[in-house]
Amino acid sequence: MKKLSSGLAALLMATAAHGPAQADTAILGAYPDKIITFDEAKGEVTQVIDLKSGLPTSLLLSDDEKTLYVTTLTTGGIEVIDTATRKVTNSFSLNTPTTRYRFSRGAVDPTGRFYYAVATQYDKGVDRYSYSKPKYIVIDLKQQKIVRSQEMGEDDLSGRGLYGLSFKVSPDGKWLYLFHKKVVVVDTKTLKAVKTFEISKPAGMGLEDGQFGGGFGGRSRIGNSANEYVSLFTASDPYIHNKIFGIGRFDLNKQELTFTPIAPAPESMPGFQITPDGKDGYAVITSGKLGNKRCEFWHFDMGAAKLLDKAEFQCRSRFYFSISGNGEKLYIYGAGHEIEAYDAKTLHYDKTWELNHDATMAGLVYVP
Repeated sequence: MKKLSSGLAALLMATAAHGPAQADTAILGAYPDKIITFDEAKGEVTQVIDLKSGLPTSLLLSDDEKTLYVTTLTTGGIEVIDTATRKVTNSFSLNTPTTRYRFSRGAVDPTGRFYYAVATQYDKGVDRYSYSKPKYIVIDLKQQKIVRSQEMGEDDLSGRGLYGLSFKVSPDGKWLYLFHKKVVVVDTKTLKAVKTFEISKPAGMGLEDGQFGGGFGGRSRIGNSANEYVSLFTASDPYIHNKIFGIGRFDLNKQELTFTPIAPAPESMPGFQITPDGKDGYAVITSGKLGNKRCEFWHFDMGAAKLLDKAEFQCRSRFYFSISGNGEKLYIYGAGHEIEAYDAKTLHYDKTWELNHDATMAGLVYVP
């Protein structure tokens, strides 16, 4: 294994995932303004929660798994849900008749008081609409309003839109990490970038490019440990630019990354999940487009960093990938009213569960 620099290690903190809740209740967003709870054992929706602020676009579970934060698109809102009672404890919208905000995923500070995000502001004038450059915003969940904001630097986004970004607030609350192909370290007091780690130039690997993760829905879930982030890693060499992929492990305490190459990288890896015990990993691999699109599950031995098996499954034009709370089922869902379940050991189709709701792009999380 080869170790990257501590600078790149800090980058990966931005996408570190929490340890999973050992439960069989999944929560999903649904059109037009719903959160649904799904009992995996029964294979049915057990509760529908109405959101006052509109369409859910992201779900964020707190570190202690007691609170779920939901962002909504319709009115630029945030809903806070107590996972024990499944009750909405806080609900508000940032939009006004003349001002609107567009933002998606964000991060909550360790106190649970402030929500950090990147947003674009739209203002309605007498004869036109004007919009701001992307800016960092701090939302006070108690006061239910934006209390601070700061325009982003020109290089902070590097051509990326606001959607698909990942965020993480440091445990001490001093830093906000913005993750995409690089990490931007933002001082939470000034909301100004103080440092940038270019993942395109990882040190010590002899590679010219590297990127963690598997696209939307690719958050890793690591057994009982909250100290390690594990995901697929793609990289290319500086000579013939041949891309390879492997398993990267990042230690959150030591800030060290180890990378084990496996094979040439496929065309696309839009999803990656890990079983609760951390022993098995599953990726979704896609190639081709439209009528020629091909989709496969790839099964990895995480300890040996070895590809064990692969199997084709029926593609959807658009879908999301997840894994059951006990790691026994693989889920294909979204852009439809059902979840297709596959056996994680055989990779074969098992059954289809009807949600009776159209799942949104907000994702899927597990709660106690």
